[in-house]
Amino acid sequence: MSQQFILSLISAIAIGGAGGYLGSLMMQKRMALAAGPLGHLALPGVALALIYGFDISLGAFPFIILGIILIWLLSFKTNLPMEASTAVVFATGVAISFLILPIGEAEEALVGNIANVSPLSTLVTVVLSIVIMFMVHKIFSRMVLINISEDLAKVEGVNVKRCNLVYLLAVALLVALGVKLVGGLLTTAIIAIPAATARNLSGTLRSYVSLSFLLGILAPIIGLFIYKATDLSAGPTIIIVSAVFFVLSLLFTKSNSTSN
Repeated sequence: MSQQFILSLISAIAIGGAGGYLGSLMMQKRMALAAGPLGHLALPGVALALIYGFDISLGAFPFIILGIILIWLLSFKTNLPMEASTAVVFATGVAISFLILPIGEAEEALVGNIANVSPLSTLVTVVLSIVIMFMVHKIFSRMVLINISEDLAKVEGVNVKRCNLVYLLAVALLVALGVKLVGGLLTTAIIAIPAATARNLSGTLRSYVSLSFLLGILAPIIGLFIYKATDLSAGPTIIIVSAVFFVLSLLFTKSNSTSN
């Protein structure tokens, strides 16, 4: 295997694992689809990165952070549900991206290019992926309690605003990394599909979280080897592998239901 492929594999494993782990929390909050709009929100930054020749995750991150802050503020200032605030910010970001996105660079922006990463980019990706998982681990139980009842969480001494902000920042970091792996169009998939598959296969919260993490890692590994063998686009291939796991989990679940 070439050094470039190994770097791509390491980056993909890190992003996929963090995505699966974060997805297990986002599924609990019924916000697994929120990464999609945020991925689209990253597109203006991705466009600027492609125009001026710097890392697309670096370009995406400021725009996603700005969007996250706006969503966070809107959800408290207007009492709108977080998904409604996300939709407003998402639509604005998409409109801006279509104004400035170079047509010739559209494919990389929309479906990613994990096959072209540097050693420094790989190191940063691994470190940030670990940071994301640490952030999620620290707030996981509190976010589950908030999801059950915000009032109960406040009674238990949980700072709901701070937890929501940390949660949104973790999502922002993951989406910024995810655009490199699967592009702005498909970031939802690296979060939602492993978690959905794990939910079909697991019986406890611990097994659900662990399986989400493992599936998040396994799909990029298989997807990248298929990409290397066939020269298909890496991002969509990874998502298709993950979708196949989900279909197989449905068959397994149906088989268990029948036997019971």
